[in-house]
Amino acid sequence: MAVIRTAGSHWEGTLQDGRGTVTLASSNAATHEVSWPSRAEEPAGQTSPEELIAAAQCACYNMSLTHTLESKGHTLESVDTKAEVTFELGAGLTRLALTVRATVPGISEEDFREAAETAKTNCPVTMALSGIKEITLDAALA
Repeated sequence: MAVIRTAGSHWEGTLQDGRGTVTLASSNAATHEVSWPSRAEEPAGQTSPEELIAAAQCACYNMSLTHTLESKGHTLESVDTKAEVTFELGAGLTRLALTVRATVPGISEEDFREAAETAKTNCPVTMALSGIKEITLDAALA
């Protein structure tokens, strides 16, 4: 069964001086302001496509890791994931760095790192972002 989620965006004005919004439409959970300066300079209380990608990556990765661990007979107690998406003018998205800290009772560090790599490989958002030149993972038990 396919599941479809939607988001929308509205923009007014030039690239440099314009501004817009992005709306999480399926859930109606939030509408966020966006602008070129929030993307290429400081956020100033606004979001960017890269921040939204980072959020999607974190949520998806945590679910992928949970599934991977469960398939290996382990129960994840908790996981905190941070994603840093690098945007470079003229080059686009050039780097995605994941930092993961998890509590998984009864698993060795080696088995955890293997599960973490498998989760990265099988995460649908990571797969969608495979065009990014560098995707790194720093995973450790908490």
